[in-house]
Amino acid sequence: MKIGIVFPQTEIGARPSDVAEFARSADDLGYDSLVAYDHIMGVVPRSPDWIGYAHTDMFHEPFVLFGYLAAITRRLELTTGIIVLPQRQTALVAKQAAEVDVLSGGRLRLGVGVGWNNAEFEAVGADFATRGARIEEQVAVLRALWTQDVATFHGRWHDIVQAGINPLPVQRPIPIWMGGESDAALRRTGRLADGWMAGGGLLTPTSRMERPPGGYPVMVERLREYARAAGRDPATIGLERRINAADPPEEWVRLAVEWRTLGGTHLSVNTMRAGLTSLRRHIETMRRVREELRKAGVG
Repeated sequence: MKIGIVFPQTEIGARPSDVAEFARSADDLGYDSLVAYDHIMGVVPRSPDWIGYAHTDMFHEPFVLFGYLAAITRRLELTTGIIVLPQRQTALVAKQAAEVDVLSGGRLRLGVGVGWNNAEFEAVGADFATRGARIEEQVAVLRALWTQDVATFHGRWHDIVQAGINPLPVQRPIPIWMGGESDAALRRTGRLADGWMAGGGLLTPTSRMERPPGGYPVMVERLREYARAAGRDPATIGLERRINAADPPEEWVRLAVEWRTLGGTHLSVNTMRAGLTSLRRHIETMRRVREELRKAGVG
């Protein structure tokens, strides 16, 4: 099971030297991947019970961030967890992802999802209501553009006639993983994706309602059923979840062992919202978590 680290985007600040030190430290500590979240816009909370991110939360743009990190890291897989794909222009995402993959030597894993914040969709001029259907077409377009010098595609939202991106990525195609814990997201992942990114860490406003009784064991089995129904081998679909550094060490180990037992292939450590007040404390904490997981024989 591969162990990743979540980029602490809401707490790391905007100094390039801090961004570089965090990523290099993760590389040196033997983490396998660095996971970055995505929000193009932050909005002022629209109700007293708002529990999502707001305009006060900082988010570095993942593709630009990864272009920078590709040059200063050696082995870290650069992972989006996730890009809100339906609010982005598909051909541009294909181009940006291919460029990161080229500059990193084939180290990009593209996690995508439909998003939950309709205010953000409004701000970028995207249709919130059709995002589920649109992401399925987007995945087909991305794979065509990453594997063909010249592609032609006619769909509901895309018309491409004898056009392509250059350079093509190192990975053809780049792995596409999907996030989301609703039944619709699990069905979509089982049919289309190379892997599933469970939350496991901080909840979105909708994820409390999406999780079925029984939690991740039930969701993993349901995902595998959907994969089999689509004629796919469930063993070919990767599984990733997150653990929180704010929890006690015994909980890190318990969740890691549980996830590995379920067939988990990836586990990412989230150091945000753990009361860490400096970059140094984030780095010390990710070192401690890595050591505890190694001692326990997971990762």
